[in-house]
Amino acid sequence: MRILIAGSGKVGLELTRLLSAEGHDITLVDRKQSCLQSAIEKYDVMTVEGNAASLDVLNTADVQNADLLIATTGLDEINMLACITARQLNPRIHTIARIRNPEYKDQVYLMKRDFGLSLAVNPELEAATEIARLINYPGFPKQDTFVDGRVEIVEIYLRNDSSLVNRHLYELPNIIKCQVLVCAVLRDGKAVMPSGDFVLKAEDIIFVTASTNNLHQLLKNLGIVTKKAKSVFLAGGSRISYYLAKTLCGEGLTVKIVDRNMQRCEELISLLPKAMVSCGDVSNHDFLEEEYFEQFDTLVSLTGLDELNIVLSIYGRSVGIPQVITKLGRADSLAMLEKLPVGSVVCPKELCANSIVRYVRAMQNEIGSAITVHKIAEGQAEAIEFLVDDTTRHTGEPLKNIRTKDNVLVCCITRGSTVEIPNGNSVFRKGDHIVVVSNGRTVIQKLNDIFEDK
Repeated sequence: MRILIAGSGKVGLELTRLLSAEGHDITLVDRKQSCLQSAIEKYDVMTVEGNAASLDVLNTADVQNADLLIATTGLDEINMLACITARQLNPRIHTIARIRNPEYKDQVYLMKRDFGLSLAVNPELEAATEIARLINYPGFPKQDTFVDGRVEIVEIYLRNDSSLVNRHLYELPNIIKCQVLVCAVLRDGKAVMPSGDFVLKAEDIIFVTASTNNLHQLLKNLGIVTKKAKSVFLAGGSRISYYLAKTLCGEGLTVKIVDRNMQRCEELISLLPKAMVSCGDVSNHDFLEEEYFEQFDTLVSLTGLDELNIVLSIYGRSVGIPQVITKLGRADSLAMLEKLPVGSVVCPKELCANSIVRYVRAMQNEIGSAITVHKIAEGQAEAIEFLVDDTTRHTGEPLKNIRTKDNVLVCCITRGSTVEIPNGNSVFRKGDHIVVVSNGRTVIQKLNDIFEDK
């Protein structure tokens, strides 16, 4: 497809990387020539310098022949205007706008048609939603949801004393005593798609597929003791903090937000009457003691500096805060943090980019396309949900008789309210939802792509 990306910031460049790797014809639009030059050196893309909301600039970028415009500049108003203008020049174009200002949240969804928007994305709101889910399930550093919340892929770090260490995967049912499947293992920074003979080791990070109903049983049988948070400390008064505090206060949790900017604190006090707001420096030890930092159940590091978030999370874990969540602006730092005690890591840029890539794939293949796509194992693997339809091959055949591509694993079949972790005798039928995991090196856009035979 021909795709225009307006804005070469974090999200724009991540989308350029992902979509160019999938073979799309990308044109990147930005006001800054230096940013465009950097993109040209890294990726096979065309560039246009200028304001993406300008009629002349869009014409220069050949918007009339484009299939999709993704507007991710730093200004919501520019993004919306770019989408409106693009629709006027090309009525058949799909448009996606990043809109971050909470003031626009409700009206955007009410006026999507008038704005010419196919999709509106909000990285901060997506990050807040993800963090709220992590707080509700404190035993898992990361979890991804499929089939309308009925299936999860959760991340578990194996400590030295874990009952799974030095065990073969085929032994797991006798230990865990509930239906789960290990679909990927991250060992020494490299993702492995294991077989039943694979032996788990201490410090492995395993990715487990399970029904949502089995998550509490999974934690209990592994001896992972968790207590749902009652109090949450939010370091930084960002938009994520606002969205998250609003959600948590609505659930009855005690929430404290700390920011060093007095004006921002006053804004948050007026917007969030149920939250406690303090003005101060979270890098100051004495200030943290005055705020009873150690007594909170959960710390979420949300400042604008990745380095400060990392240091604060490590300190929070060292003083005994049970749950720590760290926001990162740069996803390329994930591998370096693998063995540091920073708790769960959330990257708004990555969440937003994944949502847009999922939309792009659905555009390409409306029949049989992916319903949900999540990156797992530090982005080295993909977990993808599909709906079995009339075009799907091998329906009704046992999985043991079907040849799938290398490093592709069918890890869940959902039929109605029944969630099945499949074995060789399992079959899928029209209307079922299937979750597959691949190593990410082969692009899987529709369900038939997983089969070896054509």
